[in-house]
Amino acid sequence: MLSSVWLLKFLLAQEGETSQSLLLSDLFDYKNGSVIPVLKAANPPVRANVLYMSPEYSVPISKAVRDIFSPTLDKVIWFQNPELYHFSMFHASHHISPVSASEEEIEAEANAVKGVAEKLCPMRIVLDRVVLTSTGVLLGCWQVISGLDPVTIRSELRNALPNAPVKQLYAPAILHTSLARIIGHPYNSSQEPDSALELQYFHELVVHLNKAIRGTEATISELWYVEEYDVLALALDGKMKLRRFKFGCWKG
Repeated sequence: MLSSVWLLKFLLAQEGETSQSLLLSDLFDYKNGSVIPVLKAANPPVRANVLYMSPEYSVPISKAVRDIFSPTLDKVIWFQNPELYHFSMFHASHHISPVSASEEEIEAEANAVKGVAEKLCPMRIVLDRVVLTSTGVLLGCWQVISGLDPVTIRSELRNALPNAPVKQLYAPAILHTSLARIIGHPYNSSQEPDSALELQYFHELVVHLNKAIRGTEATISELWYVEEYDVLALALDGKMKLRRFKFGCWKG
């Protein structure tokens, strides 16, 4: 069996960029038998607007992910903190197109986002499927059952934040949450990794996970304005400042 350290370094060397144009080798390291995040200061801080998923829904999903992926990947996987499950919606500033802002401007942005939240009604969503991206990110892809669709919410945020980057990080219609990041090879083989066999193995894990959690429903009723002082702070448990805004429209 190849050492986990070698496997991690091999994959980090082979993999390209993540969906946000960040190298895996910039995000993770390997220490004392497990994956650890590499926290780097974001300058200027990223200002993200995300929909928040309550632990009522995130904890059971996280448990299923761990139960299925931990047995052969626990030393080469980073699990998203279930207390921070979220859906990235819109950035007032991001690392590709940073937009500097004074404290007064940041407060004005936060107040504008609060105004958007006050117009939103709770969203009922359903987990449509789980997919594994080519860069090893395990994503939950959701559909809206009731409430505003992601395109409309992003449009509202765009209107509220006119100085935000024109180019955003995600397609307007997408509603997804990161569940985990796989950054190494499964250690269920005594020989060097075989790409075809690994793809089949990962496919089987994803199928198993879909059978376990596909169709899960959740209610979303919070919009967060987040200053990420570390790169990908929400994903890597980094330093950040949260402003939490409850939706203001409650039906029935």
